[in-house]
Amino acid sequence: MDAKELIARRVAQELRDGMLVNLGIGLPTTVSRYVPAGMLIAFQSENGIVGFGAAPPDGMEDPNLTDAGGGYISALPGAFAFDSAVSFMLIRGGHLDMTVLGGLQVDAKGRLANWMVPGKLVPGMGGAMDLVAGARRVVVAMQHAAKGESKIVPALTLPPTAARRVDLIVTDLAVIAPTEAGLELRERAPGVSVEEVVAATAAPLIVPPEVPAMRFAGIM
Repeated sequence: MDAKELIARRVAQELRDGMLVNLGIGLPTTVSRYVPAGMLIAFQSENGIVGFGAAPPDGMEDPNLTDAGGGYISALPGAFAFDSAVSFMLIRGGHLDMTVLGGLQVDAKGRLANWMVPGKLVPGMGGAMDLVAGARRVVVAMQHAAKGESKIVPALTLPPTAARRVDLIVTDLAVIAPTEAGLELRERAPGVSVEEVVAATAAPLIVPPEVPAMRFAGIM
């Protein structure tokens, strides 16, 4: 199992039956592959669909069924499509139970930066700002470091997505919960020690006496 699959599988454990959940572009879209057995989740994409599933098998792709990043998706029974106005009504109206977003940085206050690197051409913010502001729960799914540098930092050096504190950070090394007191280490990846997580994290962490290893379907 690679790092991205581990992250997606762990994020899937945050799903609850009957949720309306938005999956952001990239790694977050793979969460739809690991929905716990027997659970019904309505996945939403801001380009205008509720009720999509994992990518279809090769050769079964439908160019009319894509996620917000242009990746192919499948439509589950009962899925429906709509325009951008309805899509953002769901997001801005507080109707999403959860959103899962990728991240470039998260700071010690739990604020997310995930839409722009200064000096690089970007198509725009997309729905990121609306999602962080509007979803009831915000989960960040990202690798712990990039090019040897921690993505969990004391203060953001990239433009923030929103002022709101996110609810959970899931990386290939740890599960971290932003709180009023700071970033609390909740779980560590299988085979990863607390000391390794602390060393790989630029922001200070609150470390409880016992930090369990991640446990979820297929991983002990």
